[in-house]
Amino acid sequence: MQSARLNQPRPVFDSQDIAQGIHEIAQGLLGRHADPSGLGLVGIHTGGDLLLRRIEAAMSKTSGQQLNLDKGLVDIAFYRDDWTRLRQVPKLNDTVINFPIEGRRLVLIDDVIFTGRTVRSALEAIFSLGRPASVDLAVLVDRGHREMPIQPEFSGLSLTTKRSESVNVFLFPEPEKDHVLLEPDKYRE
Repeated sequence: MQSARLNQPRPVFDSQDIAQGIHEIAQGLLGRHADPSGLGLVGIHTGGDLLLRRIEAAMSKTSGQQLNLDKGLVDIAFYRDDWTRLRQVPKLNDTVINFPIEGRRLVLIDDVIFTGRTVRSALEAIFSLGRPASVDLAVLVDRGHREMPIQPEFSGLSLTTKRSESVNVFLFPEPEKDHVLLEPDKYRE
């Protein structure tokens, strides 16, 4: 019975932790970008969509001015370097960036950073559309275990994990339902 419980997902962050992490990201971005009006926010499908809207709202609240930043989503499916290792074909989403990125200051947003490979893929996808002036990286959860020299400038939460574990962020239209689960390796015997 004890073994079965150890293999169950367990909550590691609740809605209050997530709200605080988003607030810290917003403060960091405002600290780096005194005038955020020219920023473009780009979320990585699928975790970055609702998260980028929450970060923008937190930036508006913290700055005391209503921000309406350019926002977009980038799909990394065609830029992955692990096609041969996948158990299933990744779901394709549209990259939707309806603003010029050439010469823009961008903030790339994702829910979790692990090896850095997803971020590398997202950067390739962005640079296939143009050359931004700069790209900052903001993540909600930094779980370590990098395989690439990629570090977020802004992270809201840190979590020590084993490489075999999974971190899943669940964001909902109702923020009080938000939570993060740590899941054991599903393929371990």
